[in-house]
Amino acid sequence: MEDLLESAYRPTPAKAGTAATRADARRNVAAVALGNAVEFFDFGTYATFAVMIGHTFFPAKSAFVSLLLSVSVFGLGFVVRPFGALVIGAYADKAGRKPAMMLTLVMMAVGTGAIAVLPGYETIGIAAPVLLVVTRLIQGLAWGGEAGPATTYILEAAPPDRRGAYACWQVATQGFAAVAAGLAGYVLTVSLSEADLYAWGWRVPFVFGLLVLPIGIYIRRRLSDTIDAHAAHGSTREILRELNARHRRPIAIGLMILLGSTITQYFLNYMTTFALTELHLPGGVAMLATLATGAALAVCSLVGGSLSDRFGRRAVLIWPRVLLLLLIFPALQLIVSHPTPAVFLVTLTVLSGLHGMSGAALIVLIAESFPQRVRSTGFSIVYAVAVSLFGGTAQSIVTWLIGSTGNPMAPTGYLLVANAICIAAGWLAAETWPARRAAR
Repeated sequence: MEDLLESAYRPTPAKAGTAATRADARRNVAAVALGNAVEFFDFGTYATFAVMIGHTFFPAKSAFVSLLLSVSVFGLGFVVRPFGALVIGAYADKAGRKPAMMLTLVMMAVGTGAIAVLPGYETIGIAAPVLLVVTRLIQGLAWGGEAGPATTYILEAAPPDRRGAYACWQVATQGFAAVAAGLAGYVLTVSLSEADLYAWGWRVPFVFGLLVLPIGIYIRRRLSDTIDAHAAHGSTREILRELNARHRRPIAIGLMILLGSTITQYFLNYMTTFALTELHLPGGVAMLATLATGAALAVCSLVGGSLSDRFGRRAVLIWPRVLLLLLIFPALQLIVSHPTPAVFLVTLTVLSGLHGMSGAALIVLIAESFPQRVRSTGFSIVYAVAVSLFGGTAQSIVTWLIGSTGNPMAPTGYLLVANAICIAAGWLAAETWPARRAAR
């Protein structure tokens, strides 16, 4: 364990591109976080316009069937994420963080650009849905491979005493991207006729994402790497052999931590649908909920990251999560018993804020639990497997629980167990905060 912690905080050689100043580190964070923001913007945009995408690529007699096919293609990205995490994460440990991040950004550009311009079923027939599937598979591989190299790069390029404050931007950009996707959906919905929205309006956010990606590629090309040749493994097999032999515990703990975090995040995303189907609130409230939860996630994750540099990773991971655990049942009960826009928005914002604060600390702790030579692969596998297994199924399970019981409070047990597991794993995890290590 001491070897692992020493490796986690070993300064990166200057020739490997460690940031010499805080200004350099901030520039590095911006370059890396941009890719994460575009990923989640694309993710949120597809979800927002799933009905229009289904109509364009999967025309069917039943609107439900069309939507179902569109959502199924959306889910393909989850299926291939672990494979992308394994291949690209290991590539980052072998060749460097920068080449891996360049690869994922180019793949994202290909996928996003294809969706922006791909003709619909009426134009090219069955080739349209087939090509859409291919683009989502490419994006899924990129998403799986982006998290590990990007998070480890920020961690290694940041000043040692500010790792939490810098790495938390990986969480904050998710919130900002959700806000951007929600605003895009709102503006297009109120600005265009329904016919124009279905015909071409839904493509506009993807075009915007495509225009931003070349900027990210240009910026990332100018980065210096944070890993040198002596830290790199010779093969993927060697990396996996070391992870299996020496790091099974941090992998298991990381999966347990992300189980609770991922399920909570996708439940919060589902609450916009919950507002419409169960609470019968106006559609505008659901849109405001997306903006409110995204903003709360972004702001509170920045706070949580800074706090983790002062009080430790485990403390900031655990205590907001404990408060979230205690609030889950009364919060949902309040929403169901008083289904007003104000109650719904305030309650959801509070839950999202606590989730974001804890989430900032947990990604730093998980990444720091692996030594530099296998950090990208280890973090990538944990993150991608957790998101695929728990994120990819969370909303389906919540929907099934409500539908099978007829009780809108049914998902509370699912959420309570998930967050209890997350808290328990946080207690079991080794503290990676340097001040705590110095006190030992």
